[in-house]
Amino acid sequence: MRNDSDDNRPGAERERPWPPEPLLPVEARRAAAWCVVTLLIATVVALGVWLCVELSTAVTPLLLALLGSGLLGPLYRRLVAMRLNRSLAAGLTCAVLVVVVGGAGYIVVSALVDTGDQIIASLRSAAKSLSEHFGAAGTSLDDLASRSKQLITKFGGSAASGLLAGVSLVGQFLAASVLALLLTFFFLRDSDKAVRALNDWAPGSSGPQLERMARRGFQGIEGFMRGTTFIALIDALCITVGLLILRVPGAVGLGALVFVGAYIPYLGAFISGAVAVLVALADRGFVIALWALGVVLAVQILEGHVLQPMIQSRTVQMHPATVLLAITAGAGVAGILGMLLSVPLVAAVSGVLHELRVHYAAGSDSGGSGPAAPPPSS
Repeated sequence: MRNDSDDNRPGAERERPWPPEPLLPVEARRAAAWCVVTLLIATVVALGVWLCVELSTAVTPLLLALLGSGLLGPLYRRLVAMRLNRSLAAGLTCAVLVVVVGGAGYIVVSALVDTGDQIIASLRSAAKSLSEHFGAAGTSLDDLASRSKQLITKFGGSAASGLLAGVSLVGQFLAASVLALLLTFFFLRDSDKAVRALNDWAPGSSGPQLERMARRGFQGIEGFMRGTTFIALIDALCITVGLLILRVPGAVGLGALVFVGAYIPYLGAFISGAVAVLVALADRGFVIALWALGVVLAVQILEGHVLQPMIQSRTVQMHPATVLLAITAGAGVAGILGMLLSVPLVAAVSGVLHELRVHYAAGSDSGGSGPAAPPPSS
């Protein structure tokens, strides 16, 4: 008969079988686990991008509404603080959005239409001058300017001949604009309800953390839109004044081009500045072109060393390489619209990841002895 006391003998531990050796070392298993996680994240991101492209008719107004809400969110909160009804405050904010976007769009389009032919003619003249000095490179620029004019003429002719297609395009644009405006109204008015719903639907006790992540992501969009709009306005005004002083033709249209291009960081400023310098070279000569280049570089230095650190450093902190990769990916997915929307979306994702990093850093500092203390509410 087996005695239970036999298990307590010192030799009993030696008789137990050792666990089998793992097939792979710990480092290889960790690397494999990270590869699996990376593949899963990449698959989810690819599926999300594919769904956004397939549902672009609904996704585009949604993203535009988020940008509009981020741009005019402070105005709505100020109106609510003045004891206005939420619906009335959201309606007034949307009215301001229509006036601002409509007015800015009218100014930009009218300036580009009035001076577009002059700018294109100046670019062709500059391309011919460059072709005399640089050969094939200048000829390609001349061909590009000529083809741009031909494409504009061809597009106008095709739109005139295909009236139904033109009406359909205008109808889609108006429908997307109205839907984006309505979504902006609901986002502004029902933001507190969305926060409560997020806390109610969150599993377990993760509601406050999800709320902080959502707020941090929206703060990224808000900071990008407000900062970029303010910087674009200053850049456009400074460059327009400089070109007017230098008597460069189409200065207002070039300033409008700078304003629009500022919403595409780095790349938009480079393209619009290059166009301004080429126009100055064609119509005012080499010396005025150098002065125009000096104006553009001075504005860019002012933006990079003064405006960007003062305005966007506290809300949007992204490396330039990240911004350029986002622009490239957005252009590949949705063209110009993707280039405009990619950077604020990356700003939102960056804010969410920052909040996650802060959360897990606080959890690791607690040493697992208890739940981490929540950060102070804003």
